Amino acid sequence: MAESFYERLRRRVATSGPLVVGIDPSPAVARAWGVASDAAGLRTIAQTLLSACGPFAAAIKLQVAFFERLGARGYAALESVLEDARETDLLVIADAKRGDIGTSNEGYAEAWLAGDSPLVVDAVTLSPYLGVGALTPLVERAAQAGRGVFVLARTSNPEGERLQGARMPEGVTVGEDVVSQVRAWNGGPWAGAAGVVVGATVPEGVALADLGGAVLVPGVGAQGASAADARRVTASAASHAVVVSVSRALSDLGPQPRRLAAAAQHWRDELMRTLA
Repeated sequence: MAESFYERLRRRVATSGPLVVGIDPSPAVARAWGVASDAAGLRTIAQTLLSACGPFAAAIKLQVAFFERLGARGYAALESVLEDARETDLLVIADAKRGDIGTSNEGYAEAWLAGDSPLVVDAVTLSPYLGVGALTPLVERAAQAGRGVFVLARTSNPEGERLQGARMPEGVTVGEDVVSQVRAWNGGPWAGAAGVVVGATVPEGVALADLGGAVLVPGVGAQGASAADARRVTASAASHAVVVSVSRALSDLGPQPRRLAAAAQHWRDELMRTLA
């Protein structure tokens, strides 16, 4: 069995800190950077962030939607960025939020987690709202290959709170139930393959003790949360299990590599101090 994604991530965090550089090449970012919102512009944005901020990060997280909107040209740009990222020591997370049932999930697993796929990444985000159990093909493929999945549990967008914070008959929230099912996966043959997404903006902490996997925390920076908020919502998790995504707080600074690098170093250092 390949080394688990959790162990790979822990090793990377130990050497580089818990920062995940979010690469979200939206039309707004393209305008601010003075580049076209086309495939070449996407590559410029992504490759600049990768080069400038990558030395201070454990991983990068690519928002797939901004590539998908351009169709085949966008996917070609994504494949190019993935090739560049694979030449570094960084782990690569596809923020694709996939999740379906049956053979559809087998197809997603083949696309994002199979070693011979041009889209293969170290981990992919998943939506559990067609049933956590339906994600089994993705988790199984990830475990076999030493790759990972991050299942959405309590996300940073305000629209998610009504559903994810709703109480089930057992008294736990929907988000907590998702975490429990991921914990069970990691307690079995898929140990270390599955993590969860917990937004730094959620109103209360999430029970993450003994998760056996990683916690990806979005919402820090442009969405209003701080490094202290990231620690607050993940207080029950082991510090080495937590990685924090910072996206627009970096890209909004513009395309100057030195400025981007300085900001990434600042975020890395602040997160290391706060999460320790």
